[in-house]
Amino acid sequence: MNRPPIVTILGHVDHGKTTLLDYIRKSSITTKEFGGITQKIGAYEVVTEIKGYSTNKITFIDTPGHEAFSQMRSRGATVADIVILLIDGKDGIMPQTIESISHIKNAKIPYLVVINKIDLEDSDPEKIKNTLLKYDVQVEDKGGTIPVALISGKTGEGINDLLETILFIASDNKLAFDINEVPQAFVIETKKDRRGIVLSMVIKQGIIKNGMTLYGNSYKAKVKSLLSDRGVQLTEVLPSTPFELLGFETMLDVGTMISSVPETVKEKETTLTPSEAVFSIDSILEVKKEEKKLLMVIKTDSQGSLEAIHAALIKNPNVEIILETVGDIHKSDVFLAKTSKAIIIGFNVKIDPETKMLSKQEKVVIKTYNIIYELLDELNEVADLLQEKEQQEKSLKGEAKVLASFTIEGEKVFGVKMIKGKIAVSDELELHRNDNLIAKTKLVSLQVRAKKVQEVKKDQEAGMVFSPPLDIRVGDVVKCIL
Repeated sequence: MNRPPIVTILGHVDHGKTTLLDYIRKSSITTKEFGGITQKIGAYEVVTEIKGYSTNKITFIDTPGHEAFSQMRSRGATVADIVILLIDGKDGIMPQTIESISHIKNAKIPYLVVINKIDLEDSDPEKIKNTLLKYDVQVEDKGGTIPVALISGKTGEGINDLLETILFIASDNKLAFDINEVPQAFVIETKKDRRGIVLSMVIKQGIIKNGMTLYGNSYKAKVKSLLSDRGVQLTEVLPSTPFELLGFETMLDVGTMISSVPETVKEKETTLTPSEAVFSIDSILEVKKEEKKLLMVIKTDSQGSLEAIHAALIKNPNVEIILETVGDIHKSDVFLAKTSKAIIIGFNVKIDPETKMLSKQEKVVIKTYNIIYELLDELNEVADLLQEKEQQEKSLKGEAKVLASFTIEGEKVFGVKMIKGKIAVSDELELHRNDNLIAKTKLVSLQVRAKKVQEVKKDQEAGMVFSPPLDIRVGDVVKCIL
């Protein structure tokens, strides 16, 4: 079945998000019918009169901005289907606009540009469209494919066209749901009032009914009450419906997924533990071993510093900058770095204690510098080593870890477990200890369960005999490099 799109708005503060949402909400909800806007739950549904598309409904998420957007994504919650990049027609591109562009591109979901306040005499949409080209945002009338809408959140001019553009994008992306699927709903706000713990949520798959048992972040609850965005009691909620849920006795994090199935397997952490969240060549190479480039979020004290660092780093093909702005390091930078698997680099900037603690919790590496050549030297060294390791991984045929050693009929045999690829008799092998190349040898005999074989593959255990014999220890690694 077709599902209405879930839309969120990102952009610089004071660029008119609240005015736009209020206009859409008030024009879509008649005061007489619903008694006004009774409550704010962080999301609401709009029913348009636009025909010809797969749906005429749109759900808007009213979040604080790109920080909440990225926080949800860092928790694995892909809530929004479409993002509006809202820009003030008078003020143009501002620091948070640039950050929002980075968050949207990192999320890899459809978006459109909305230029607000076109009712003002000094509004200049053409200038904004041209400036966006600097940030690799090409709108439709500038040779690109990104839709652009010109509106006034104050007068309502262009808003109907904006809603139709959203419905067009939704239809083009064929949003759908299956009520027979396991329900998936996401927390967008939490609060505690006279009713108890109240979760504001949006559902994206399946169906949630009163009385159901739900699970979220290892907590269990029975649904006591479901309310719509207008305060109406519901017996069930379908995908894209914004609602309030009562039943949990614990405040769940924003972005937590709620389902009728308990969590059985948590995704294996591949980043640093909090105690290890420090910057070093070894730790970055370990975190980034499956990445092709060293991804960075860069924050500096001035535009001049930023330009100098940018000019130096882009010369290194192993470096990719996903965000570079002037200002201190904030929580939104941490969330962006986590979702994009990047590190944060600061030059002459501050980190407040709350952000520093968050970086440890989210296992994001932050490094600050005061001397520019130290920054460039260290980062270039890490990026080059990263690329060198990437090339080595590409030429790796097989890798095995030594688990034991024993002697059979006077011959030294090593028990190994294959970690990657495959290794065959007569392969030339490298012996590595603590990530350092120790020596080279050749595989002359291979056995699996006392039976001679010619080859072993990933996850198999085997006995290996090498020539020449080496001082091999438990924990060493043998590799076959093509």
